[in-house]
Amino acid sequence: MKITKEVKTAILVLLGIVLFIFGFNYLKGKNLFESNDLYYTEFDYNGLSTSSVVTVKGNTVGKVQEINYEYKTGKTRVAFSVSDQLKFSKNSIVKLYQTGLMGGNALAILISNDGEQAKPGDVLKSKVEVGLITSLSKNFSGVSTDLNATLKTTDTLLGNINKIVIDESDRGLQQTIAELNTTLKSFKQLSNSANGLISKNDENIAIILENFKTTSQNLSQLSAELKEANLDDTLKKLNTTVVSLNTVLSGIENGEGSMGKLLKDDSLYSNLEGASLQLEQLLQDMKLNPKRYVHFSLFGKKPKQYDADGNEIKEKD
Repeated sequence: MKITKEVKTAILVLLGIVLFIFGFNYLKGKNLFESNDLYYTEFDYNGLSTSSVVTVKGNTVGKVQEINYEYKTGKTRVAFSVSDQLKFSKNSIVKLYQTGLMGGNALAILISNDGEQAKPGDVLKSKVEVGLITSLSKNFSGVSTDLNATLKTTDTLLGNINKIVIDESDRGLQQTIAELNTTLKSFKQLSNSANGLISKNDENIAIILENFKTTSQNLSQLSAELKEANLDDTLKKLNTTVVSLNTVLSGIENGEGSMGKLLKDDSLYSNLEGASLQLEQLLQDMKLNPKRYVHFSLFGKKPKQYDADGNEIKEKD
C-alpha cells in the first residue's frame, strides 16, 4: 500500500501537535508520562509560582500545577501533584517554606499516617514557615507609611541644606568657604616660604647629607673592624675570668684561704682588738710614766729603777 503525500503530511502535523502539547506541559512542570495524583491546599497569600517543587523531608516528590485566587473566600488555592506511590493521611500538613535567600519558595508535605488516607482531589491543611508570609504582609502594609516618612525626612534635609547655603551669618556655609579659602592661601604662602628657605640652604643641606654619608661609612667601617677583632674569643676569656673571680669570691665568702679566714675568723678580730687595747694602754703609761722606759745620765750615773706603780727601787747595800 502506497502512502500518499497527504497522509504523510497529516501524520507530521499530528506528531508536531503532540510534541508541542508535551513540550508545553513539560515547561509548565507536567510530565504526561508520569502517573501523578492532584491535591489542593489554601494560603492567605501567594508565595509560590507554577512549577514550584513539592518535597518530603527535602526530597522532591511533585510540583505545583495551578495557583488560583478564590474570590468567595479571599484565599489562594494551590493545586499540586505528587507521585501516586506517595501515601499519607488527610491529617498531613502542607507547609510553605523558603528554599534559600535567592531560591524562591516551595511546598513541603509533613506526612502523618494517622487517620484516613488522603485521596486525589482532597484539600489538605496548610502551614506557613515562621517569618515568611507574615513579614511580607507587614512589609506590604508599611511600604506607603515608610515612603511617606522618608519623603518628609528628605524634604526637611533639603530645607536645612538650603538654609545653610543662603545663610550669611558667621555660621553660614559661605563664611565657612571664605575662611577655608583664606586658610588655603596662608598654607600656600607657608609652602612658598618653605620652598624659599630650602632653596637658600641647598648648599648647607648638601653638606649635612654629605656629613651623614661620611658618618654612615665610618660606622660601617667600625662595625667591620669590630667584626674582625675576634670579639668572640675576647668575650669567652672575659667570661672565664668572671667565672674564676666568682669562684674566688665564693671561697672568701665561705671562709676559705687566708683572705677568707681574715674576713670570717672572729678570733683574729678579737686578738687584734686586744692588741690594739694593750698598745693604747702602753702608750698611755709611757706618757704618764716616761721614767720607766727612758733612762738618761749625763755623767754615766747608773739610772734609777722604778716599779710598776712608779716608785723608785732602791738598791740594797
